[in-house]
Amino acid sequence: MSMDRIKALELKLQQLDARMGGQKGYITQSGAPSHLVSGQTRSSEAVTFENLVNSLAQEKKPATAARSSSPSSARWAGEPSDYDGMIKEASGKYNVDEALIRAVIKQESAYNPKAESHCGAMGLMQLMPETAAELGVTDGFDPYQNIMGGTRYLRQMLDTFNGNMTKAIAAYNAGPGAVMQSGGIPPYAETQHYVSVVLDNYQRYKQSGGASF
Repeated sequence: MSMDRIKALELKLQQLDARMGGQKGYITQSGAPSHLVSGQTRSSEAVTFENLVNSLAQEKKPATAARSSSPSSARWAGEPSDYDGMIKEASGKYNVDEALIRAVIKQESAYNPKAESHCGAMGLMQLMPETAAELGVTDGFDPYQNIMGGTRYLRQMLDTFNGNMTKAIAAYNAGPGAVMQSGGIPPYAETQHYVSVVLDNYQRYKQSGGASF
């Protein structure tokens, strides 16, 4: 369990304690990371750890659904700026340059959330169904889910290749195995063209401060 998750649980328990009149339940504080403590409380309103986790999960659902449905592909007006907020959020969450995310989207789909390749790749960042499933994307044509999933995959490729952007871009197109086997950009015309265009897009976005083109 991550520290962020533990802190979220602590905050929820503090809120529950306040509603229960300040009674303390399951968390002990110390210099070390906090621990969840099992056992009974004196209150008949005590909340179990399982219920607490379920409660947190339920609270997150409405916010996620709201973000993922606006704008939807059905409402898309054809403006790249429609996705500025989503790209910014994905960039912050996965520590991937916004310009790189935009550069990939530009080449993959030209900002069309309905894009679908002959191979079945879906949406803005053209996620394959298998990859989408591994990334937790349930609807590849949903702009929010697609951008978050695609950016997460970009982060994985950057980590795999020690931050080497060129190799990461090549891996996004051809797969990490092909890049590892080749020791760089694979000798595929499609991939070589892809890397060239994405790097060009990246440079243009950096120079324009992220302005759409």
